[in-house]
Amino acid sequence: MIFDVSILSMKKYLLPLLFLLACEGKEVSPPSPVYPIPSSKQLAWHELEYYGFVHFNMNTFSDMEWGMGDESPSQFNPTELDTRQWAKVVKDAGMKGIIITAKHHDGFCLWPSAYTEHSVKNSPWRNGEGDLIKELAEACEEFGLKFGIYYSPWDRNHADYGKPEYITYMRNQLTELLTNYGEIFEVWFDGANGGDGYYGGANETRRVDKKSYYDWENTFALVRELQPNAVIFGDAGPDVRWVGNEHGFAYETTWSNLLRDSIYAGMPEYSDLYAPGQENGTHWVPAEADVSIRPGWYYHAYEDHKVKTLPQLLEIYYKSIGQNSALLINFPVDRRGLIHEKDAEQIIRLSKKIQEDFTDNLITKSKLTASNTRGSNFKIDHVADGNNETYWAAEDGIIQNEILIKLPQKTKINRFMAQEYYPLGQRIKSFTLEAKTENGWELIAEGTTIGVKRILRFADVETDEIKFKINDAKASPTLHNLGIYNAPKLLIEPILKRSKSGIVELSIPESNVDIYYTLDGSEPDEKSQKYVSSFEILEPTLLKAISFNPSNKTQSEVLTASLDIAKAKWEVVSSDSNAEQAIDEDPNTFWKSPNNEIIIDLGEAITIKGFSYLPPQNRYMSGVILKYSFLTSTDGKNWVEQETGEFSNIRNNPIEQSIPLRTPVNAQFIKLKSLLTSDNQSAAFGEVGVISID
Repeated sequence: MIFDVSILSMKKYLLPLLFLLACEGKEVSPPSPVYPIPSSKQLAWHELEYYGFVHFNMNTFSDMEWGMGDESPSQFNPTELDTRQWAKVVKDAGMKGIIITAKHHDGFCLWPSAYTEHSVKNSPWRNGEGDLIKELAEACEEFGLKFGIYYSPWDRNHADYGKPEYITYMRNQLTELLTNYGEIFEVWFDGANGGDGYYGGANETRRVDKKSYYDWENTFALVRELQPNAVIFGDAGPDVRWVGNEHGFAYETTWSNLLRDSIYAGMPEYSDLYAPGQENGTHWVPAEADVSIRPGWYYHAYEDHKVKTLPQLLEIYYKSIGQNSALLINFPVDRRGLIHEKDAEQIIRLSKKIQEDFTDNLITKSKLTASNTRGSNFKIDHVADGNNETYWAAEDGIIQNEILIKLPQKTKINRFMAQEYYPLGQRIKSFTLEAKTENGWELIAEGTTIGVKRILRFADVETDEIKFKINDAKASPTLHNLGIYNAPKLLIEPILKRSKSGIVELSIPESNVDIYYTLDGSEPDEKSQKYVSSFEILEPTLLKAISFNPSNKTQSEVLTASLDIAKAKWEVVSSDSNAEQAIDEDPNTFWKSPNNEIIIDLGEAITIKGFSYLPPQNRYMSGVILKYSFLTSTDGKNWVEQETGEFSNIRNNPIEQSIPLRTPVNAQFIKLKSLLTSDNQSAAFGEVGVISID
């Protein structure tokens, strides 16, 4: 027999190659889940990522954050209510749904509930025939938005609150809301309730046990029965949890896992101990970051110039969605029944900036290699294919992995995005990002958890090679999506500081940028007064300022500051020299009063139209005033009480509280007295001021 030597030689190399190709093409099983993992309804919720909150209720017309429950339904009368306008703003902003405050703490209902007279059916709006929940549900359906319901378990109006009968009432109302208005995507239960014993509404005389009173197990079962596809939000979930603050920020380390059975609604230590989630959490309860586009949750005309700026909103986006959380942005609908023009303008600006930052994903043009791959059906190219069902995975037991990304050419970058394949659980515990520069490999960013989405921001780096290193994980990691971007720089508005003596300083943390300002209420531009050095403002003044880049002729948003009378002549009547920290115009200092009050000599008699109180801004916030009394005097001896009340929601939203007086008063001395603090400690005063302008 004659053998063809060339064929034998070919077989020598071809057979091993065919074997390798067969092995490479062989599909392997997916990684085992790392529990807990999301349910089907949670997976659907995760896809929304970004949706709107609407706080519109009796508080809009009583000008409060937490109503007392004794308001008359006749007060509720929006003149131009248009839920289609709400839906259009939300849709245009790229949001996926709306959650409405169907009933807040004051008990007033936005639908004609059969179980109470404290509702729109007894208001002049729509001649008592209106149903706002119905109108909004229809608007959401028209604009392709999901529809959600906020319901406060606390009720300061209902006479049976605190009794078993109230729980029946609550479930009857939930049944109305969850059966009459179509599909509900989220049922939002507020954790605030009268069990604190801190507040007293019209019919609130009973303390309740936060753990047991609402019988959440059976209340949740009712929601499951009536809306099986809805997720339930609460401090402890059961499906979605509160992020633990009202700034809209998640955490550098944010787990979707939660020790759910250790938590209950209104738990005092929740924010410190449980809000970031736990690596060893027993249930999948992802975070939802809630924040208002204004300082308050409800509309107040005096906040029209305090709508969050684009840089502030962008910071919220990156620290919520960019840190493994959903984002719920609130619109305080105004008394007309419309989302205010300024609010709508700002949210659209945010939407355009997000699109601008993430327009061009450089990963789609790059060559990717991984130090380890589970098999051909889990290859690294899946992180750039745009397919929600594909992902990269490492072999079992291979925790440390390195992804090398080669860009087509040297490019400037400043954003990196990563997503785990979270249907199989959250795994990654730490990672680093390196870029190859002229100095070699340099660390440009690092982090801990990734979860559903993690976005890193860093200074501009020019590179053509990037290493993404997974250093630690609960199990062999997975990645669903990666992104590399070059986000255009955003010029921020000037930063304002004003001293007690009335000296104003404007600054911008960028070089080669000018500042222009006006003091007459007009809009500033590059032809306005140029800021050169600090200047004095003693009398009430409306200051507006912009940052301006002369190289490309771009300008920032307008900084608007309504400056009241300067505190140059003010003195705290106290032997404690630290008492001056309550009027030093520095929000980072505060004074704790041993007798729970502060007396201030204004130096001269002025017309006072209101007062302001800023709680301490430190982490522990001890001594925050909940209930207050405000008094005035012409001589510092004889006092007249002008206002008494509560600073609603101040613990969760520790912003400056501005309280108008019913009648302006002429006085030289003011006294702010604490009637109750958040922790029964001495009252703490971050900053106290008066309002002398409209």
